[in-house]
Amino acid sequence: MSRTLFVTTALPYANGSFHIGHIMEYIQADIWVRSMRMSGHTVHFVGADDVHGAPIMLKAESEGLTPQALVARYAAERPIYLNGFHIEFDHWHSTDSAENVALSQDIYRRLKAAGFIDTRTIEQFYDPVKGMFLPDRYIKGECPRCHAKEQYGDSCEVCSAVYSPTELIEPYSTLTKATPVLKSSEHFFFRLSDPRCVEFLQSWTTGSNANGDKRLQPEVLAKTREWLGTGDADSAAKLADWDISRDEPYFGIPIPDAPGKFFYVWLDAPVGYLASLKAYCAKKNIDFDALLDPEGDTEQVHFIGKDIMYFHALFWPATLKFSGRKTPDNLHVHGFITVSGEKMSKSRGTGISPLRYLQLGMNAEWMRYYIAAKLNSHVEDLDFNPDDFIARVNSDLVGKYVNIASRAANFISKHFEGKLAYLGDVQSLQDQIALVADQVRADFEAREYGRAIRRIMAHADQINQAFDAAQPWVMAKGISSADDTQKATLQDICSRALAGFKALSVMLAPVLPALTDKVAKELFGSSSGYLWADATELPTQISPFKHLMQRVEPTMFDDLFEPPAAPVVTPGGEAIADTIDIKDFAKVDLRIAHIVNCEEVDGSDKLLRLTLDAGEGRHRQVFSGIKSSYTPADLIGKLTVLVANLAPRKMRFGVSEGMVLAASHNDSKVDAGIYILEPWPGAQPGMRIN
Repeated sequence: MSRTLFVTTALPYANGSFHIGHIMEYIQADIWVRSMRMSGHTVHFVGADDVHGAPIMLKAESEGLTPQALVARYAAERPIYLNGFHIEFDHWHSTDSAENVALSQDIYRRLKAAGFIDTRTIEQFYDPVKGMFLPDRYIKGECPRCHAKEQYGDSCEVCSAVYSPTELIEPYSTLTKATPVLKSSEHFFFRLSDPRCVEFLQSWTTGSNANGDKRLQPEVLAKTREWLGTGDADSAAKLADWDISRDEPYFGIPIPDAPGKFFYVWLDAPVGYLASLKAYCAKKNIDFDALLDPEGDTEQVHFIGKDIMYFHALFWPATLKFSGRKTPDNLHVHGFITVSGEKMSKSRGTGISPLRYLQLGMNAEWMRYYIAAKLNSHVEDLDFNPDDFIARVNSDLVGKYVNIASRAANFISKHFEGKLAYLGDVQSLQDQIALVADQVRADFEAREYGRAIRRIMAHADQINQAFDAAQPWVMAKGISSADDTQKATLQDICSRALAGFKALSVMLAPVLPALTDKVAKELFGSSSGYLWADATELPTQISPFKHLMQRVEPTMFDDLFEPPAAPVVTPGGEAIADTIDIKDFAKVDLRIAHIVNCEEVDGSDKLLRLTLDAGEGRHRQVFSGIKSSYTPADLIGKLTVLVANLAPRKMRFGVSEGMVLAASHNDSKVDAGIYILEPWPGAQPGMRIN
């Protein structure tokens, strides 16, 4: 039965170039769309730039541009990436469009008429120098829970606490460093906690679509249970109403009948899915409203990353439902991409630039194949490993798939003028192909791409093994004088191998569209793209074989990764260490300590024994190799910095319960002295350093 599908990917925020995570998501969606079309389904696949919000406004201002000019700069890059990786959206649009303005304002009016919009006066931080209310990510201060410094206004990266910006200790504006002031402002809220909304979300998140498939993956459903709870009362308590407004100055869509107020970017961004489809429908003379009739058959499918599940699993379906629009049928959520088991990092030289990949002339379909081989239907991170990449591409695509055609086609062209012929009943051959192709098709539809690839390559192994066992190269010797039976057998062996190769090409078409299109046109003489039904149609003629794919050379990776930042050498003679994140730093507990006593250590030329008060109600003993620069009298009574959570170290002079911080030159030949850290007056023993 033919289906109609409306498919989107997450809208990229238009303040930067595409990264490899974008490309992974687009490849995943593109493979699915191509496979569904091969089954005869109608698919409308659209995307758009997400262009509104304070970050774009402020970045444009810092560069002396209008927001529109900044967005246009990045939008101009999009075709390079999309065309380069054979990602074929039907239409690409922008959230800063007439369609999005109209749809966002219409949805808002409908929500308001249905009683889902509240207005409330709230207090929020205002930058008196910049003259604007501050988004949470433009406020920093001390975490109210763990007291880590330099934390954002909405959550702490050290202890993971979530809080409001007004709870920060000593907050400041990241734009001007000014201390923000509290100002009152009227804001608009979507009543997510409304019992009607809670009841709907309980049903929608746990429900199935018209095909009987669960809307949400098990991992996503489990996450919604954390957010929603399991019952109405519990759920209402858990869900907070959603602030959907921002004050000017702001680059966004104006809220109707509310001068100086704009929609928060996360309200109009997903509406951009609809706006892009509407623009596409106008271009193709399709009835947009009929296509997305809430009671109609069109399936609405979103491919997104796990970092934006909350918006897509709660806000988005609720917004659509109570504005009288069609709700999503499926969310397909994926994980992140890592490199050799590590989070991508430019500073460590592990960032992959998709543009650099293309500029180096690396085959885009190598990347498509590798990503497909690693993806499944679960919310799992995908790891990019260069050695694995080389092995998979060279072994699977060149050594198994292309190898079949390169060997069998040469015999057919040389001895049979390109004509294929089969001995005996071919129904069993077609039945075997049909079985594998149908399993692969089902795997792609279920987004079990890795399983599909394994099936394809297992079938390639069978074809290669049968070809090797028949040893056609032996039969081909003296073929001119061979009898008709031997010739027919050789032709049959090679024809069956090429029939298998064609079937493999059909199965790989969603993943390798350019290569399989070349195979169809140049080898088998087909003028159109493959459908799944083509897998069992046995070819009868081929053209001379042409080179299809080169191998990956390890040296190609030498220039692929983002070069690590050049080490910064300090006057102390030592390069700055590898970058760490705030969580790593927070593991080191640094405390102000009072040096209660200090004495020399008998039998040591380097050590002093320090007795420290770190505000614990007891004293610590710490041995420090600073004797060459200090006498005990120099230190007694001073304050210093103690690494308080260092594991105790047993020495022959006693147990050292920590370490005091000191600076020195890295080069032992340079006699620059040792300098312990001494806090400013006013610091008290036990204070933590952040």
